[in-house]
Amino acid sequence: MNNAAQANHHFADDARDAVYQAIFSRRDVRGQFLPDPIPDEVLARILTAAHFAPSVGYMQPWSFVLIRDAAVKQRIHAAFAEANAEALQMFEGEKREIYRELKLEGIVESPVNILITCDRDRAGPVVIGRTHIKAMDIYSAVCAVQNLWLAARSEGLGVGWVSIFHQAALKEILGLPERIIPIAYLCLGQVSHFYDKPELEAAGWRPRLPLDELVYFEQWGQNDGEGSEALKAVLREAQDAAATHRRFAIK
Repeated sequence: MNNAAQANHHFADDARDAVYQAIFSRRDVRGQFLPDPIPDEVLARILTAAHFAPSVGYMQPWSFVLIRDAAVKQRIHAAFAEANAEALQMFEGEKREIYRELKLEGIVESPVNILITCDRDRAGPVVIGRTHIKAMDIYSAVCAVQNLWLAARSEGLGVGWVSIFHQAALKEILGLPERIIPIAYLCLGQVSHFYDKPELEAAGWRPRLPLDELVYFEQWGQNDGEGSEALKAVLREAQDAAATHRRFAIK
């Protein structure tokens, strides 16, 4: 294939930049939700993006439970509060004090909550690509979470992933069958603003790790190889560009 034919597969510069913008400006939103409803056509686009996620063996194991009723949200929030109180006791010292001050959900404030689930039986007992790694259906459902999150960000909406639950409580409140696994409970809505940095990073909970230290060559833990230093230098530049909201230097 010649270079001209290959170039046809590239997004136009603005379209490519928009993809990266969605990735790098995505945030886990907790406390900035506005009560404005989400138009059906916007919600439809976001759910369609999630449904077009990749799935091993084309299982499409996901379903989407939409929660807008205030009474159901209150029950979900009570389940979160119980688990969150337990979680607080798992940390010690300064970490516990930071944790105590963190707002870790927007269940009641956000106009729409969505539970993304995984049906492990949807494609039958033997599935292409799941024959040896049984969790591939769960990993596939997580791809739907990421698609939804990025699509929502492109629509100007915030998403917050709430994971501090006993799964049994979620299943009981929402009437999930035994075989259905809750994957991601998401709060979704318009927001007053997006933070420049992830909230946990800004709060000093944990910094973003240097990407060049996480890339190995040929074997786990091997930090050098042919062309490694050149690539690691470019990785550092790319991470810095992403962190400071600058465009990549595309050559």
